Amino acid sequence: MYYIVDTGKSFNEASTDLASAVTRHGFGVLHVHDPGSTLRSKGIAFEEECKVFEVCNPAQAAKVLSTDMRLNMALPCRISVFTQKGKTKIGLIKPVQMLSALSQDPALVQVAREVEDKTIQMVDEAK
Repeated sequence: MYYIVDTGKSFNEASTDLASAVTRHGFGVLHVHDPGSTLRSKGIAFEEECKVFEVCNPAQAAKVLSTDMRLNMALPCRISVFTQKGKTKIGLIKPVQMLSALSQDPALVQVAREVEDKTIQMVDEAK
């Protein structure tokens, strides 16, 4: 269900490299969430770092939405750069498994497979 890789890069370097890989593969970064900073700003002690990149390929998103508008709740794709016990990791929830749980439409499975292949390539390039 998850695809997670370790990287020897710093958290910031992996974040920058992921953003570049997303663009190289024809996707865009719609937003970057920073849950760690948000928690710390609310006075909660949280040691780890985490950035959640919302990424989207408009053509693929249009295929999904035109097939089943309910799937808007599963978009955009998210790729995270995070630390865990001092190690930087990059990961995602695999789109094929996620969309297969939400729809049995074979056309959507194909779109999810294409997106999964690209997002895994992004992660591998950023590591």
